[in-house]
Amino acid sequence: MFGASLASGIWLYVSLGRLVGSAAPLGARPAAVAILANLLLFGLFALHHSLLARAGAKARLTRVVPPELERTTYVWAASLLFFLVVLAWQPVPGLVYQVDGWGRWILYALQTAGVALTLLAARAIDPRELTGVQQAWSYGVSADAAHPETPPEPEPFVVRGAYGLVRHPIYLGWFLMVWPTPLMTGGRLTFAAISSFYLLIAIPWEERSLTQQYGEAYLRYTRQVRWRVLPGLY
Repeated sequence: MFGASLASGIWLYVSLGRLVGSAAPLGARPAAVAILANLLLFGLFALHHSLLARAGAKARLTRVVPPELERTTYVWAASLLFFLVVLAWQPVPGLVYQVDGWGRWILYALQTAGVALTLLAARAIDPRELTGVQQAWSYGVSADAAHPETPPEPEPFVVRGAYGLVRHPIYLGWFLMVWPTPLMTGGRLTFAAISSFYLLIAIPWEERSLTQQYGEAYLRYTRQVRWRVLPGLY
């Protein structure tokens, strides 16, 4: 489900490059209304993605589902909500810019770098941990017959791979994938702007949670790796 939701996002971004006409398709909403609808739609996904990642929300969730399925439940819900974003996304026609010639290939190279950086960062985290599989497996291995509810020991905070470049390399990879396109349509600009705005807002929340979870180890990491997403800027 996690992989399929990512694939649907790629499909949406590719399809947003096709609507470039100045006139809206028959039955489409005015651009301002479509942008507002998309903002609210993505906000629904973002609300779940941020609030349910907090420690208090996780604790409440484990009252409803087994602790070993907490991460998996979160990932399923996020994936389904992202499917909703893709299926209900409103078209925003218009052509912002188009780059041809050698400039086009430079932009494609930047997008390819974004894909590579995202994959490297995901590998450093461990996709099994990211999707909740590792959590379920750890509970099964660590729990004994007398105390099956015993949670596994938390993983130590370790800096790997792309996380030595910036503190949120997956977000940097996302920016590189959605912004340097040689064909920027109204739909792509809307998608890139809304998703990037959410990520920039979410970063401080995420870092507060990581500080609560790892304490001095994470604070030491923030001093080691100064930049959150964009080296030299942020």
